[in-house]
Amino acid sequence: MPKAQNKQMNLNSPKSIAHKLLKFCYIMSLPFLLLTCGDTKSEKSTKKLQSNQQTEEATTTSTKTILCFGDSITAGYGLENSDDAYPALLQQKIDSLGLNYTVINSGLSGETSAGGKSRINWVLNQDISIFLLELGANDGLRGVPLTETRSNLQAIIDSVKKKSPDTTIILAGMELPPNMGQDYTSEFRQIYAELAEENNLEFIPFILKDVGGIKELNQNDGIHPNVEGHKILANTVWDTLKPLITK
Repeated sequence: MPKAQNKQMNLNSPKSIAHKLLKFCYIMSLPFLLLTCGDTKSEKSTKKLQSNQQTEEATTTSTKTILCFGDSITAGYGLENSDDAYPALLQQKIDSLGLNYTVINSGLSGETSAGGKSRINWVLNQDISIFLLELGANDGLRGVPLTETRSNLQAIIDSVKKKSPDTTIILAGMELPPNMGQDYTSEFRQIYAELAEENNLEFIPFILKDVGGIKELNQNDGIHPNVEGHKILANTVWDTLKPLITK
């Protein structure tokens, strides 16, 4: 009997009680530990899923490039704000439709077809979905031989096709003022129509349609479109461009 009492007393001793409490706390903490581990794994999985989604979104939302390759007409010569030039106006139209295209203005004032030919390879060091070619007006105003203008434009077209066979080319035609002579102006106009047909290109017969020669739509030089002129010019290009990017 005394021994039994001693055993009972030992079980209720401070040391024994502390041991039981420690064991109880350990058991109670297990669910919390398991839950915490589960949350950590879940968090990692969530982050991995989010990362994959972001990668997919970046791939999906990557934009295609529309490159406007031309002279002062494309560059927006004489305009106070480059956003008033027709390439920027095309971008506004594209953005309003939520389309994934970025318009790049690669216009250079004073550029000739020969100048365009010399810099085309550098320009093609990027992926281009649509290539708008607007060159030749300065050739005509300077009286460059028509065979040379045709040859240079063809060389530019060939370079684009060789570098990027999937790129759609739009050829923007140009016309000259009548004081250059009827034969010269007529043959000059015909160059663009023939190049477009021979190379199976998208074609804008006259990029300055409803703008060229109209005083109130041009700057004081009578050659370069003003803000209102560029709005009409952008609409002319848009008539050809829109079906290509919305189909």
